[in-house]
Amino acid sequence: MATRREIEGIYGPPVAHPVGDGFTVRGYFSVIPDAERKLSPFLLLDHNARHITPPTEHRVGVGPHPHRGFETVTLSWESSIAHHDSMGNHGVVGPGDVQWMTAASGVLHSEYREQRFAREGGPMHGAQLWVNLPKAHKMDAPRYQTLTADRMGSVALPDDGGVVRVISGEYQGVNGPAKTFTPVTVLDAHLRLNARADFSFPAHHTAALLVMRGEVTLNGGATAKASDFVVFRNEGEVISLAARSDAHVLVLSGEPIDEPIAAYGPFVMNTEREIREAMSDFQRGKFGHLEDEVPRAGEAS
Repeated sequence: MATRREIEGIYGPPVAHPVGDGFTVRGYFSVIPDAERKLSPFLLLDHNARHITPPTEHRVGVGPHPHRGFETVTLSWESSIAHHDSMGNHGVVGPGDVQWMTAASGVLHSEYREQRFAREGGPMHGAQLWVNLPKAHKMDAPRYQTLTADRMGSVALPDDGGVVRVISGEYQGVNGPAKTFTPVTVLDAHLRLNARADFSFPAHHTAALLVMRGEVTLNGGATAKASDFVVFRNEGEVISLAARSDAHVLVLSGEPIDEPIAAYGPFVMNTEREIREAMSDFQRGKFGHLEDEVPRAGEAS
């Protein structure tokens, strides 16, 4: 018989900080003790809480920067985020879309508010996850997965209680479109007032959730409100949510990667020597080249 997971901790929002000149995020892993171990394979969660952006004619975002050894997962609920990279890819992550970028052996990329969205302004809400790669795949070729809203798995909750979108992994027999190197589940749950949703993960897998809107009761006991991040122990399987108001929750789970981690800024490898190699390769141009300019309309992505 499946048992309920115990809560390791409920963490309120950290102080928001700017990323580049276009995003203001809360980095949740910074306030969680021993986050690297407790939350593997996840390395980072930055949440750009919903806010209204004023119109601007200026390009705002994050200029060219490198990554190696992991994956970045960019989720957009409102707004449109454009990107381009040193492999010649470019595109727009629109409302409901997800971009799953495997940096692996190394890539340069740039992210910024899409031109029309920046010019008109409006609501902005998104998040970025970093997902570690096992040693065997850290030096694979980079790749992109463009996961548009219409490709997501979708499970309707009973009694018109809302919907769970499946980005990666599986929920109630429905699979998400993302291809992952290790078992990783990312679920986008929208619950209406009084709705319930149960989630079950293997006991040895990491499990956590971010309440982005509303308030929920966890396993019939503790309450988590908007901007709270909840970490569960790796014991038991079932997490039950009951919505005390309309709620929006990002649910994360994955099989821990039991390998050493050496990290320095945008590089996540297994040893300090590999970090030094990554820095050297970047400085010598082995990640390719990327001009800080927007690709012209009509170019292939």
